[in-house]
Amino acid sequence: MDISFSGFCEQVFSNPVLLITVALTLGVIFVNGWTDAPNAIATCIATRCLKVRTAIMMSAAFNFLGVLVMTKINSAVASTISNMVDFGGETDEALIALCAALFSIVVYSVAASVFGIPTSESHSLIAGLSGAAIAIHNGIGGINFDEWVKVLYGLVLSLALGFFMGWGICKIIAIICAGMDRRRTDKFFKPAQIFGAAFMSFMHGAQDGQKFIGVLFLGMAFCNGQNNVVGMVIPVWLMLLCSVVMGVGTSVGGEKIIKSVGMDMVKLEKFQGFSADLAGAVCLLLSSVFGIPVSTTHTKTSAIMGVGAVKRLSAINFGVVKDMMLTWIFTFPGCGLISFIVAKIFVAVL
Repeated sequence: MDISFSGFCEQVFSNPVLLITVALTLGVIFVNGWTDAPNAIATCIATRCLKVRTAIMMSAAFNFLGVLVMTKINSAVASTISNMVDFGGETDEALIALCAALFSIVVYSVAASVFGIPTSESHSLIAGLSGAAIAIHNGIGGINFDEWVKVLYGLVLSLALGFFMGWGICKIIAIICAGMDRRRTDKFFKPAQIFGAAFMSFMHGAQDGQKFIGVLFLGMAFCNGQNNVVGMVIPVWLMLLCSVVMGVGTSVGGEKIIKSVGMDMVKLEKFQGFSADLAGAVCLLLSSVFGIPVSTTHTKTSAIMGVGAVKRLSAINFGVVKDMMLTWIFTFPGCGLISFIVAKIFVAVL
């Protein structure tokens, strides 16, 4: 299999289906870097540790590094995404189905925004791949349940582990710093929170970047007549390409969106912001090491709720919890069904 950059470029411009697949994937990576920037740096902005533009540029840099470095060290998440479904032995048909899965993500995201349904690009990707695989096999034979079960682990980790780790870290810090002068502790927690935001941005890139690297790598395999990527090594140029796109997406993140999330939704002190960032980043690190795809948005939000619960349970925003549940309830069947239908149409027409 030719995995050189020159070979990839030649295949992209000679195969319209691969071209569309690559364009859609890079587009989703760009949007992910753009719209998920608030999740990584909202707390840092809320506590006024960094100005909005400075935080955006820092997040862009560490998103870039997260995709590049973590994929080089441990590409378990990319492997999970690549191996969780089987598109069959007909690689031309498989590439069409993969294109349909990515197209369905766009369709679902637009439809969800019209009806006000919260979305997760990570969950949409998983649902889209699954729906297309079921369409190709006319049944669940295209689902690798040994890998797919990691998605269920991710749902638990993003909510439960994020919440309890946020609560635990914040509780320990509150006990240690009890009775200390707040001004002195703020001098420590300001740079600590900048570190936490950088760590969170790094792990966001590591998690979300790897998911789409797995998709692009799978598309390359199909184009080369390979029906899976088991045992193959992801080329450095592919890591670099995805990391650059995500970094650029983050760098143009809308300041209004970030200010809205940072100032309106999050009301935390510096030590609480550090606790939320550290808890969210550690959860993403553990998930990445074990190849578990999780929603970075849900992980960070759960950590923030855990931090808020240290002071009082009423600080938990159950409206946010409801949005998470709605995302799970609608995204998997909704995006999966759209992908199933689109895959059937694309295979029949193309």
